[in-house]
Amino acid sequence: MDALTGLLDGPRARGAFLLRSILDPPWSMRIQDRAPLTLLAMARGQAWVIPDAGDAVRLSPGDVAIVRGPDSYTVADDPATPPQVVIHPGQHCTTLRGEPLEQAMDLGVRTWGNNPDGSTMMIIGTYQMQGEISGRLLAALPPLLVLPADAWDALPLSLLGDEIVKDEPGQESVLDRLLDLLLIAVLRVWFSRPEAQAPAWYRAHSDPVVGRALRMIHNNPAHPWTVAALAAGAGVSRASLARRFTELVGEPPMAFLTGWRLAMAADLLRGSDATIGAVARQVGYGSSFALSAAFKRVFGVSPQEHRGSDESRTSSPTGPPLTGTSFLPRRMAAK
Repeated sequence: MDALTGLLDGPRARGAFLLRSILDPPWSMRIQDRAPLTLLAMARGQAWVIPDAGDAVRLSPGDVAIVRGPDSYTVADDPATPPQVVIHPGQHCTTLRGEPLEQAMDLGVRTWGNNPDGSTMMIIGTYQMQGEISGRLLAALPPLLVLPADAWDALPLSLLGDEIVKDEPGQESVLDRLLDLLLIAVLRVWFSRPEAQAPAWYRAHSDPVVGRALRMIHNNPAHPWTVAALAAGAGVSRASLARRFTELVGEPPMAFLTGWRLAMAADLLRGSDATIGAVARQVGYGSSFALSAAFKRVFGVSPQEHRGSDESRTSSPTGPPLTGTSFLPRRMAAK
């Protein structure tokens, strides 16, 4: 497993919200759906994404924005246009006074707006449950990133644009997979850019010693790794590996291994129906009891409570961004 595969292993849309918006100015939408991740792709015209905290960013045709929730933001034809529409959790759409707008602005199959011939067309894809997106990935992303049209091959966007207006058997599954493809295509380019500030463990994969140790962990997290075994595989002494690993990743090898296993367990508990025992074995714990004890010590809840928690499905990670432990909850990241 390479660094990017480890980071992107997780986008699994399941009945994701997908919509084509066609609009004529003036228009402005207040987004407060608390979704963990949303893609906004410009097909024509322009739009502004206006975070509650941070600078407004303009989107031109072919640009793609990724917005990490759950904070609210506004999308508008101009930053000065006051909001006319509010998007609530569950993609319920109303006026500012709470009057429903779904039917009034319905323009056909997965198409919505104020004018079928409007000058602006956006494709919107929303992962509505955190279990569809790896917590490691969410923690590695800024609140808002924009990939300009000239920086990537927009073929996945073209495919999604063709399919989004179709209403055929199996269409939901087709759209889910295309949304995953679009997200991965954008992020693959984004993480290659210097401004991406990828997590320390991601950058450390380029180091010949630490990168080899990380690949051993990622390729077989269930193996009973020790510092000695990792050092032997990397061709260096235990002391040398421990020192270099801590310097580049930001934590010792065994702390990283524990964090990686628990982050994987958290994703598996949200994203699969596997038993806790099966998850434990998959991530390197000998029993469900051993996993439960470690999991509760770090996350503050049992694996079963985490799986059933609404918060675990709708909120975003709270750990410090862009560190070696950026995919962990704050309690472990602070250790």
